[in-house]
Amino acid sequence: MNASEPAVTRILLADDHALVRRGVRLILDGEPDLSVVAEAGDGAEAVAAAREHTVDLAVLDVAMPRMTGLQAARELSARHPGLRILILSMYDNEQYLFEALKAGASGYVLKSVADRDLVEACRAAMRGEPFLYPGAVTALIRSYLDRVRQGGEVPERVLTAREEEVLKLVAEGHSSKEIAETLVISVKTVERHRANMLHKLGLRDRLELTRYAIRAGLIEP
Repeated sequence: MNASEPAVTRILLADDHALVRRGVRLILDGEPDLSVVAEAGDGAEAVAAAREHTVDLAVLDVAMPRMTGLQAARELSARHPGLRILILSMYDNEQYLFEALKAGASGYVLKSVADRDLVEACRAAMRGEPFLYPGAVTALIRSYLDRVRQGGEVPERVLTAREEEVLKLVAEGHSSKEIAETLVISVKTVERHRANMLHKLGLRDRLELTRYAIRAGLIEP
């Protein structure tokens, strides 16, 4: 492969409707950096396919027979920690959304707008970033505010004010260069803050930082 060519993301696609799989596959295979290398008709088949094929990303329908996409996501997260997971759903449903995030998914994509959102969701997942449609972000924030109003646990302040500023900008998707320009600090300082935050919070990547920022109420709807 030429050094200038993007690495191709190998995708496992699971949906119990062959017609849906065909349509989603057309969207994904139409991109030079995405390739569907395995298909499954239910969650159990998806788990088996992940053992047989080398895959980087699993795109799972939320509701499938034998084993749902959520159950498969939990199983795949446990067995293949490096595997990125996206949940594909026809339901704009808060409960499914929360369960998907708890199961280890890095994104939740509505089938009704898959032609618009799915490709970007795949790329975001491979960058270690979350992908949530606008209504999903609002639901997460509302859940956080409800917990606060009911006297729920609010994370203790473990980050400095500057680290919180950096975290908020990281969670909103800004690059280190953009963050440096916004806060008038060097890129090296931004990277140091990011490393310190990961260490302090015991997190691994940008996706987990973003989840923390949502729980800590740093991202506004």
